[in-house]
Amino acid sequence: MINEKMFELGSKRSAIRDLFEYAKERGAQIGAENVFDFSIGNPSVPAPDCVKEAILDLVAHGDPVALHGYTSAQGDPQVRAAMAAHLSGHCATQIGAEDMYMTCGAAASLTISLGALVCPGDQVIVFAPFFPEYRVFIEAAGAECVVIPPREPELAPDLEALRAALNDNTKAVILNSPNNPSGVVYSEETIRALCGILRQAQEEFSHPIYLISDEPYRELVYDGAQVPCVLDFYDNTLICYSFSKSLSLPGERIGYIAVSPRAADNRRIYAAVCGAGRALGYVCAPSLMQQVAARCVGKTADISVYRRNRDRLCAALKEYGYSFARPDGAFYLFVKALEPDASAFCERAKRHELLLVPSDSFGCPGYVRIACCVRPDMIERALPAFRALAQEYGVIE
Repeated sequence: MINEKMFELGSKRSAIRDLFEYAKERGAQIGAENVFDFSIGNPSVPAPDCVKEAILDLVAHGDPVALHGYTSAQGDPQVRAAMAAHLSGHCATQIGAEDMYMTCGAAASLTISLGALVCPGDQVIVFAPFFPEYRVFIEAAGAECVVIPPREPELAPDLEALRAALNDNTKAVILNSPNNPSGVVYSEETIRALCGILRQAQEEFSHPIYLISDEPYRELVYDGAQVPCVLDFYDNTLICYSFSKSLSLPGERIGYIAVSPRAADNRRIYAAVCGAGRALGYVCAPSLMQQVAARCVGKTADISVYRRNRDRLCAALKEYGYSFARPDGAFYLFVKALEPDASAFCERAKRHELLLVPSDSFGCPGYVRIACCVRPDMIERALPAFRALAQEYGVIE
């Protein structure tokens, strides 16, 4: 007898991955240039030059044994020191190398953090719309996923609903800003208020409630938007980070966990992170990529491309009668479907070769996610299809 839960997860892909695979199949049939694939957050902008330069220099002059061998289970000490120094520059809170754990990307960061913190019967709160794998990660850790619907139309966290949902079983809250799928950046006022609610709940229930801040889009912000450092506002915080988006390295799987030095039982939490990494088999993130990340930390790919894509799509879709919360970060648009059933709307969009992700698995029915991290020329070619789709629904003539 196999694990039926794992069979279920493996035999049916996520809506995002399913559409991504459909795009490849459809592209083989009619030509990739004729398929408008907005399914997956796969950066189209090349990695910055520092990545290539670092790889070439390390391969040419580095110690090949160290470069391709095991590091310490939690990551190379010098790499962790570089990550801590950079994060300390972003936050008022000073982080040490002893607070950092290098990971195989944000998915590993999240699953390790949840594995370290939650016990069977615990609850983990997420704010809709949320990355669908949160539910998978939470349930795999043995906890219950509790979804807080957003305030609409701005798609901001509903803090009163959060207050009502907190109880003695609440172990953690996952925060994701800039948000996937909406691109909304939560304000400092919102972060402060949320943290105040969690502090009150900790006192009421007499146990820690952890804030897991998932930050793979931290640098992808536009028009002067600021991403507050959650470590500065709440002690029991873990930051989960990935270089997949900032450095355009999603396939290299490199990221980190930072455990707040102000967290109660900081050393026990860090030890639990190490233990969860061991239990999950996520020890020793790729050695070469650790070194590359250390040399390139703080750099980004050319994110101005994403801003221009956002501006072009926002202007056109607004003209065509679509509605959405204008994103200040990440590289997505979360657009209201033109009928209540988002899946039916996406199937209709396929007739125009538009591949959009329905929002049901994001915990916020009635929307579609559009990944704007595509080549600008594809956006231009796709605009007539978006217009034709709106015309079918009678939104415009």
